[in-house]
Amino acid sequence: MAKILIIGGGVAGLSAGIYAQMLGHRAIVCEKHFIAGGNLCGWDRGVYHIDNCIHWLTGTNPATKTYNMWEDLGALGGIEIFQGDSLFTCEYEGKRLSLYKDIEKMQDEMLAVSFEDEAEVRSFIRAIRILQGFCGIAGKDHNEKISPFRAATAIPVLMKYYRLTTGELSERFSHPLLKFFFKAFWGNDFSSLALIFVCAHFCGENGGIPVGSSCAMAERMTERFQSLGGELLLRKEALEIHHKNGKATEVTFADGTSLQADYIILTADPDSVFGKMIDFSMPKQLKKMYDNPRYRRFSSYQCAISCTLSELPFEGDIIFEIPKKYHSLLCTDRLIVREFSHEKTFAPEGENILQTMVFVFEEDAENFIRLRANDREAYRQKKKEMEEVLLKLLEDQFPQMKGTLRCIDLWTPATYHRFTGSKIGSFMSFALPSKALPLRVGNRVNGLSNVILATQWQQAPGGLPIAAEVGKIAAETIDKEEHKK
Repeated sequence: MAKILIIGGGVAGLSAGIYAQMLGHRAIVCEKHFIAGGNLCGWDRGVYHIDNCIHWLTGTNPATKTYNMWEDLGALGGIEIFQGDSLFTCEYEGKRLSLYKDIEKMQDEMLAVSFEDEAEVRSFIRAIRILQGFCGIAGKDHNEKISPFRAATAIPVLMKYYRLTTGELSERFSHPLLKFFFKAFWGNDFSSLALIFVCAHFCGENGGIPVGSSCAMAERMTERFQSLGGELLLRKEALEIHHKNGKATEVTFADGTSLQADYIILTADPDSVFGKMIDFSMPKQLKKMYDNPRYRRFSSYQCAISCTLSELPFEGDIIFEIPKKYHSLLCTDRLIVREFSHEKTFAPEGENILQTMVFVFEEDAENFIRLRANDREAYRQKKKEMEEVLLKLLEDQFPQMKGTLRCIDLWTPATYHRFTGSKIGSFMSFALPSKALPLRVGNRVNGLSNVILATQWQQAPGGLPIAAEVGKIAAETIDKEEHKK
């Protein structure tokens, strides 16, 4: 039995700890905050609950291996899963188009918008079905796999989207609403294949939300870890990893204590670990991704808004363009708005919680972080101005909401930077570019035989399933090492 010290109590750290305990080892998870879960979190503001993380969760279809992993981790077993009729709806020049769970309905609506774009629409829908087959979620019951023969003939279809960004894909359509739809969620620079992946899973009943959302899921995973005998140390911030003769020897913490272990698993953003917490260079494969300008890092800012309107003018997520005069302040040309009517405990009866979300790349993220560090009052004023504009945009887009909205919180890349330690406040890893596959970087650190990586940064674009999987693999790597002895 090995003693394993896990730095970071997010999804990757909890996963590594749970699987280590299941494999018969002793796991100690050290988390610098007062609660485990990392970005899988939320918080209360008065009578309202704000959810930070889950917009959809890959692995809610019982036919998938990811579902089995979530069950191992205590995240899904026996939990009601909510999946709305659509993942998001785009509104453009008064017309709407949704990414429906019903793939036939989505195709029909796209063709109704523009039959001139029939060839591209049918190609897009076909690619979704093909990818569902590769993932084992095709067919009427979303549990069928593609045959080897069909797989061979289908790859050229997916290659088309492998080569295109979302912006390039949007330009293949003639109708303005379809052009907007294909770049609305992620903008111009993401891989179109990543968009196909999201559509395939959502339309394959594999992109739902566990009831209670992020906080409840984090609590279940924490309870699972502790029920297996794992030790969770909170408010335990690791400062330095000491090493000698090619092995890590101990970790010192901000509270002045130190711990020794047979293995150390690192789950944080590697950019905040190598050359800082440990005087070792980042593994070469990983550094190549950080240094590659095509693998852009991103963050977001979000605003939570209470709404006293009992019946909302949209369901799920809606995306619409905003006037050009607000682009600079809000760092975007469109707004994503999400409603939480499916979570009855998040707001008082008769009210709702809305959240706006804007993705930002490195330069804008760093601007938020610098502003907070250098001029706290200017940072507060900027947030206040953003809140006022966001409320105005919602009221202009939905006049029936006028007088019913109030901003209750706004958090930025500076917030994520403070809580995660990630350089630009990233909550996922790299934006997956076109002409790139989501290949995973290895988890070993050359020169340190007992240090293992388990971080979502090993595979773009990161996220909860990747974090959980690399945690599992880290525990299995250690178990294999122990069996060799």
